[in-house]
Amino acid sequence: MPTGLKRDLGLPAVVAISIGAMVGSGIFILPALAYEIAGSTVVLAYLLAGLLVVPAALSKSEMATAMPEDGGTYVYIERGMGPLMGTIAGIGTWFSLSFKGALALVGGVPYLVFALGRDLSSGTVTAIALGLAVVLILVNLLGSDVTGRFQVAIVAVMLAAMTWFVAGSGFAVEGSRLSGAFDPGTPGLLVATGAVFVSYAGVTKIASVAEEIENPSRNIPLGMMLSLGFTTLLYVLLVAILVGVTPGDVLTATDAPVAVAAEETLGALGVAAVVAAALLALVSTANAGVLSASRYPFAMARDNLVPAAFERLDPRFNTPSRAVTLTGAVILVLIAFVPILQIAKLASAFQILVFVLVNLAVIGFREGAVEGYDPDFVAPLYPWLQVAGIVGGFVLLFTIGTIPLVGAVLITAGSMVWYYVYARSRIDREGVVRTSARKNVGDRAIEETEALFDSEEPFDVLVAITEDTSPAMKRELVRTASDIGRLRKTAISVVEFVDVPQQMFAETHPSVSRENPEWLNAVRADGGTPGTDIDVQYRRIESEHSAQSMVDYATYEDHDLLVMERDRADFHTRLFGKGSDWILENAPCDVLLVDEGPDPASKDRPGVNDASEVAVVANRGPYDPVKLLLADSIAEEAGAGIHLLQAVPADAPETRRQTIEAYHDRLISTLTVPTRSTVIETDDEITGLTRFVGDAELLVTGVDRTGLTARLFGRPGNRLVDSVDANAVMVKSHGDRNPGLLQRFLMDHVFG
Repeated sequence: MPTGLKRDLGLPAVVAISIGAMVGSGIFILPALAYEIAGSTVVLAYLLAGLLVVPAALSKSEMATAMPEDGGTYVYIERGMGPLMGTIAGIGTWFSLSFKGALALVGGVPYLVFALGRDLSSGTVTAIALGLAVVLILVNLLGSDVTGRFQVAIVAVMLAAMTWFVAGSGFAVEGSRLSGAFDPGTPGLLVATGAVFVSYAGVTKIASVAEEIENPSRNIPLGMMLSLGFTTLLYVLLVAILVGVTPGDVLTATDAPVAVAAEETLGALGVAAVVAAALLALVSTANAGVLSASRYPFAMARDNLVPAAFERLDPRFNTPSRAVTLTGAVILVLIAFVPILQIAKLASAFQILVFVLVNLAVIGFREGAVEGYDPDFVAPLYPWLQVAGIVGGFVLLFTIGTIPLVGAVLITAGSMVWYYVYARSRIDREGVVRTSARKNVGDRAIEETEALFDSEEPFDVLVAITEDTSPAMKRELVRTASDIGRLRKTAISVVEFVDVPQQMFAETHPSVSRENPEWLNAVRADGGTPGTDIDVQYRRIESEHSAQSMVDYATYEDHDLLVMERDRADFHTRLFGKGSDWILENAPCDVLLVDEGPDPASKDRPGVNDASEVAVVANRGPYDPVKLLLADSIAEEAGAGIHLLQAVPADAPETRRQTIEAYHDRLISTLTVPTRSTVIETDDEITGLTRFVGDAELLVTGVDRTGLTARLFGRPGNRLVDSVDANAVMVKSHGDRNPGLLQRFLMDHVFG
């Protein structure tokens, strides 16, 4: 059985397929509809639409030379953005190409009716369209080499007739009818541009058969740009002549506008030539649609997104016969039962979305520095070209109307249902852009961690205690802050915040005392603040609102880290946003909460700083550098090891696990104590992490969320600490308190 498709489509066939996919309904059906929207400015609408296609054409050329495989848009988006987006692009584009092919066949029949000079019943029109569709299906079953030669012949005859029409009708153009043809301020210009945009969608369809193109690095981009430039010029000339020789009321009332114009200027022979060209053009559009559309299920089957039957090649003709047959069946059903013009308009909205995704995919490939992405052709003017294509696409999408937009949403939703019901359980991969984004996030985290470990800048720490802080906890807080001094030059401010009753005539500023208490001297005496490089200062501040005073003091003194006790019994204050929750949300620096476990009074349990193993959990995305600095400092002082723990979903792709393991390996080389790591695959993050924390005496984790939802449902970090029988240190990064939408997405769905 054949193992691959033959590369037998040269540059002429590439250009012919692309032109044939464009020159059809775009000139023979749509001009009259667009004229009714924008008048003579329809000429500018065609030019503007052609220009807006350029970014997608160049972007798709770049990706096609990097991945010359059948499937085109689907392949690029699936490889870059993952199988879900690939499924949406593949199914949606397959449907839209099928819709356009059926529209072209139905749209050609009015020209036949015009030539015959009599009306035909709707049944006869449908029968003719069905007959043409069957012929094209058979042609595509015979092989792409036959298809390519057939396409070249059709396009050659069609272009000859169109050249005659332009040359023979140009003299009859009335300048007054073209008044305002290039006026950008004409109302309805963008609406008309959106309506005719689908005329150029075929320019990128040659990428759908990239696996069958000779010398793809040259012929794909050259073929796209040659066909786009030629077709844009042809459209502008033809539409200008149509508008210039045909009265407006006549143009908007006919289903065969080019034939009507030819009747005015070329006579019976010219009408015959135009009708022949129209039929050939529309048949060539349908032929290119069958050819390109059938390659989408073929490519998707190779990736297990649709049944494997669509991947099989015919042993005699070496074509994806089942994919061609399915595509043909869809076209036949559409011709027979569906108002195809309306559905084609809906499908054009999805084509715009696909072009937006194509431009986004190039940005993703380049910014992600994707390994193995080495295109022979590189799109110029990056990234401005892609940004222009994205913005232009959305402008057009929102000007063509609500119904087409809703239709695109429905196609997208149906594709997503198919993916989750059928495909998701059959694949174990993700897009390379997402993998690269995860790697880049990890690389940035490594750089931040190394910079924190290597920095010679003093690290200012505020140890905040209250009258309710136990002597043992005071000692642990000071020792925890002091441990950082083993890796960074550290200055420690121990501040005891004392609440005093509100007094109507009291001074407005807090009362401050600097005399060291006995407990702090005792901590120093027993080695709680080792080393002579650590500067420890004590203050006692009396105020009416200790939480507010903590935040104000940390802000005024420009501290880098606030160390305080975590109260396990403060659900009421957390619920109403006071106490530690308020401090977490308003502190100007990183916050470290120390928790002595469920039984702090036990004499047998080691202290926070006496652990033999420190378990460090990554809660959202990569590890917070302060979390690693603290864990490494405590472990070094205690002679302990570190166990890095990170949870991923049970069905996570293997690439996700591999990237995180590589990130852990780099962290291990940065840390100063013996370190091991475990990536946990689990559907229940808390249960999975709790099991692997095991016998560690100290858990270092994070505080992921603040706000009402965190107060009502608990933070992952809080729930994990409450689930283990160990001391804990929880780190809340100041820089991660209010992450943007993109950062939250990367942390929640890309890295961890």
